[in-house]
Amino acid sequence: MANQLQNETSPYLKQHMDNPVHWMPWGESALTKAKHENKLIIISIGYSACHWCHVMERESFENKAIAATMNKFYVSIKIDREERPDIDQIYMIAVQLMTKSGGWPLNVICLPDGRPIYGGTYFKPQDWQNILLQIAQMWEETPQVALDYASKLTAGIQQAEQLPIAEIPEQYSLKDLKSVVLPWKEHFDYRDGGYRRAPKFPLPNNWVFLLRYATLAKDNEVLSHVHYTLQQIANGGIYDHIGGGFCRYAVDEHWHVPHFEKMLYDNGQLISLYSEAYQQTPSPHYKQVVKETIAWAIREMKAPNGGFYSALDADSEGVEGKFYTFKNEEFDLLGVDATIARNYFNITEEGNWTEEQTNIPFVNSKNEHLVEEAGFSTDEWIQYLSEVKSKLLDYRATRVRPGLDNKQLTSWNALLAKGLTDAYRTFADPEYLSTAMGIAHFIAKECTVEGSLLHQPQDHNRSIDGFLDDYAFTIEAYIALYEATFDETWLHQAQKLADRAIELFYDRETATFYYTANNGEELIARKSEIMDNVIPGSSSSIVRQLYKLGLLFDEDNYTAIADQVFANVYPHIASYGSAYSNWAIQLLELHFETNEIALTGENAAEWRKELEQKLYIPNKIILGGTNSTLPLLVNKQEFESKAYLCRNKTCSLPQTSIAQLIELINDNEA
Repeated sequence: MANQLQNETSPYLKQHMDNPVHWMPWGESALTKAKHENKLIIISIGYSACHWCHVMERESFENKAIAATMNKFYVSIKIDREERPDIDQIYMIAVQLMTKSGGWPLNVICLPDGRPIYGGTYFKPQDWQNILLQIAQMWEETPQVALDYASKLTAGIQQAEQLPIAEIPEQYSLKDLKSVVLPWKEHFDYRDGGYRRAPKFPLPNNWVFLLRYATLAKDNEVLSHVHYTLQQIANGGIYDHIGGGFCRYAVDEHWHVPHFEKMLYDNGQLISLYSEAYQQTPSPHYKQVVKETIAWAIREMKAPNGGFYSALDADSEGVEGKFYTFKNEEFDLLGVDATIARNYFNITEEGNWTEEQTNIPFVNSKNEHLVEEAGFSTDEWIQYLSEVKSKLLDYRATRVRPGLDNKQLTSWNALLAKGLTDAYRTFADPEYLSTAMGIAHFIAKECTVEGSLLHQPQDHNRSIDGFLDDYAFTIEAYIALYEATFDETWLHQAQKLADRAIELFYDRETATFYYTANNGEELIARKSEIMDNVIPGSSSSIVRQLYKLGLLFDEDNYTAIADQVFANVYPHIASYGSAYSNWAIQLLELHFETNEIALTGENAAEWRKELEQKLYIPNKIILGGTNSTLPLLVNKQEFESKAYLCRNKTCSLPQTSIAQLIELINDNEA
């Protein structure tokens, strides 16, 4: 018989509904049962695209003997980490405090009141069974040991990432920035790109910071490494050369063998990154990556309501990567083009993924010579390669597809909307903008209730209130849409959400943004999310948006809050730049200041396109229109087109062309 997860909508939870474990979803029913029966709780957290989550399910949760132990001694709760990131955050910190590492699946044993006493990630079946029996015996014979440990560990969870209120510096210097970047450089992998480590994650926000820093600080060494890294990532097997889009990470140091799951949040950010990198160095390769990644997202991830689904599984037919890999003979379908395609994608008889004796398409430096030797021009090769990929994509489409996680998360959709908007601003493709607008309308219609955001559309089970990242990323997407269209509707929606976020998440006494709302479910700790990871942290993201809104609306309250929160974090940035990359972007803005570019008159929209396609300005906000209420524009609106460069509440004389504006910006940067 199916367990209680059969009534859930999360694909990850439903994957476990036929386990012999008596899984329950997180909620009052499970927590009350544990307290009433004085049973320990197993909190098991994962997500649908997680390969090792599937492995542990097959090995342990489908094992009747292990399930019997779990059912006898524990109340077992399954959680989708993407549905409840607030719960995942707390128990991840617990496991990191206990083991100095973390990951998924995340398995934590807790007291009946939810306080953790033991935890880890993946466990082998016999190890898991032994742990379950030992802890159950300890709870029966020496419960005070567990109670004492739980008290100490919970105190550690509550104190983690709590920062004191710091004095706001008068200014931030280039020396401050260099103190962040200098130790960061020591980790650069000059052979393979990225950092000297395996596995390798793309970490888009890291490279956004380093690209902007290198440009503004004129650091050619860092700039060169950023572009080399982006080329290596886009050439590696982590990128889907046949269908577009990026996998979550590479298991090796060469970007060759990916963990094949595709996540919406990675791809939204990488669209932004490659679009911005194109503005700095207009590489046709970057443009192609953006084009193919957007095409993948629209083709495979878009829902009828305009929003996008969350993820594609790493596995199909129970085999990791089976959907994406090729045997050598499968390329025979290309006929006369098979030889050049095999050479280009490094397809071999024995397989370039030797462990699995199959091939992961990837590209390397020798391929440039191959194209030259074949006599293709750049444009001819792009067209030829597109036709080859199309044939391979059609062939691949006949395979059994990886599982789709059809959750629609507000935060991840907002990241994609921002990526699409950035791509539109760089490449001026109207489909990119219309798709971004579709996501924004989806969030406004399906994920907003009475001015507050939901974490995902409400279903028949429950309504999950939005978390801080839902607000921060949606505000960021709305501001980006304003800058792309000069439609102030988006800006006013962003302002309303910012006011709501301050009301729900900001604690003035501690000058802290918490991840969960002050009216939300009470857990064993209320945490703030300070450090940036594969996704920028919610605190850094909301602070960066408050700085923008403070400039756009000339609203000192936003700036004052942002100044104080930033000052609290600032002393920690240099200690681990990679984990504070979004804060480091704000440090750039505070030192180099923000170029507020005001475009007025009938040509404002066209001038924006011209400016963004002619000059890369990392530290800018663009305002424009002919009938604006924004303070910076209100006295500058004429039929005749004018451009103004403003900094620190001071504006230039009006410029009568983008060429003049660019000259003025370059003079200021010199």
